[in-house]
Amino acid sequence: MSMAYEVPASENGFMRILFLGKTFPSSREHLRAVLPDDEITDATPREAKAIGLRAEVVIPTMCRVDSGLMDAVKPRLIQQFGVGLEGVDLDAARAREIAVANVPAAETGNASSVAELALLHLLVLFRRYGEARQAVGAGRLGEPIGEALSGKSAVLVGLGAVGQEVAARLHALGFKVIAVGRTSLAPGAPLPRNVDAHYSAAELTTALAQADCTVVCAALTPATRGLIGAPQIDSMPKGSFLVNVARGPVVEYEALLAALRSGHLGGAGLDVFWDEPIDPSDPLLRENVSVTPHVGGVTVSSYRAIAHAIAENVEHLRRGEPVRNRHA
Repeated sequence: MSMAYEVPASENGFMRILFLGKTFPSSREHLRAVLPDDEITDATPREAKAIGLRAEVVIPTMCRVDSGLMDAVKPRLIQQFGVGLEGVDLDAARAREIAVANVPAAETGNASSVAELALLHLLVLFRRYGEARQAVGAGRLGEPIGEALSGKSAVLVGLGAVGQEVAARLHALGFKVIAVGRTSLAPGAPLPRNVDAHYSAAELTTALAQADCTVVCAALTPATRGLIGAPQIDSMPKGSFLVNVARGPVVEYEALLAALRSGHLGGAGLDVFWDEPIDPSDPLLRENVSVTPHVGGVTVSSYRAIAHAIAENVEHLRRGEPVRNRHA
């Protein structure tokens, strides 16, 4: 049964746009630049529920949008500022006939921005940047000795928009690029561009056994949650690196921590975590881990393009037209 409800349009045609959560502050600035006549505010989910804050458009920032929040805010559109929709209860949105949309990474430069950050983490790990920085402070020269990237093997878990951008950059640096997709390639099908070998998800451990480094690019879904666990990490060569620029729960936390503590993994590069922001006292941060605060897609060019795509959907909503990239 439909649970749809009607929300009156704002006076004078302007839209009330609510950012849920108070992270990723630059996203507001970029959206205000392209929607100067609309009301753009933010609140935590708890605040929004407590006061019954109403808005035509909800933009979640690393928080859950459940049925209770939908009933409190009564949005007409839940619009992701980027790609991931794992925090939105899509079934609840469908029941209420609320449109849910995202902005595909390939359309905005978001994918290339995330790929560049993956490369940053790989460089930090292979060239032992943390130790090099300490050596500068101690007045030492010519240490530590790092590893060249050229000639190494990299496994990409996920070959969507981000994975393809990572593959292009690693190929240019002389890596052997091994991709893991959901399914096998059709018999006789050519390899994807910039990829030297391709495996299906069922062959994941076979692929990982060849990796000097693994870059996780897969979206978080029920099928990928915990995809990289203890058996998969154990299959990686001793001393190899793992970089995650997808979502934290694609990798099992305890398995990663144990592998870093034992030295089985030489290090990890993380832009995403299991609870965000990560607790500064988390024991994982005491290991050889390169960390960034979920800034893979946080670049001026990416944010500018995402803001324009969202503004287009707001205009569609204002005119009563279908929104683009709708998922519910």
